[in-house]
Amino acid sequence: MNLKELRNHLPSRVKVLAVSKGQDISSIRLLASSGQIDFGESRVQEALPKVDLLKDLIDIRWHFIGGLQANKVRQVVRTFDVIHSVDSLKLAKRISRIAGEECKKPIVMAQVKFRNDPNKGGFNSEDLLNSWNELIELPNIDLVGLMTIAPLSFDLTQRKLLFKECRLFADKLRLEDCSMGMSADWKEAVESGATWIRLGTSLFGSRL
Repeated sequence: MNLKELRNHLPSRVKVLAVSKGQDISSIRLLASSGQIDFGESRVQEALPKVDLLKDLIDIRWHFIGGLQANKVRQVVRTFDVIHSVDSLKLAKRISRIAGEECKKPIVMAQVKFRNDPNKGGFNSEDLLNSWNELIELPNIDLVGLMTIAPLSFDLTQRKLLFKECRLFADKLRLEDCSMGMSADWKEAVESGATWIRLGTSLFGSRL
């Protein structure tokens, strides 16, 4: 999909995150030359060499979108501007502490699981509400929104209902951002109130 054409069809509130996992440096450079700024990676060891080789592209913002292990937090805090996948209060506390040590203040989103899905991590909505007062008081992080991923088994109607639920929950918590929707369901996510859509194959084609 042509990036310019895509943006012409998106509301002004919606930002595109190019998921560069599995893509080579030349593909990322090509997309950056078309004006794409935000790139998402989900594996730390794959991302670090890319970030280093592309450090001349000073406008790029790197987003971490994968499951974050405790022993990778320092590397992620040092490298990434935004973390979409904060899936527990314990992890948020660790990010907050390490960000303070590294003199960083990453933008973060709480990953929420609105349906039972053993393949996905995340707060359930009740746990997030129970943790909320403690979560929003953590220093050194800027909590701006929610991230969710629809179960693979869901059809588009089910995904749209889930995305609407995420938007309503974010509004209840007075959070601006919802990171939701990928190449197969971004249109439904946009219609439901997404502010970030995470696109890989739609922009790059098949992964290497």
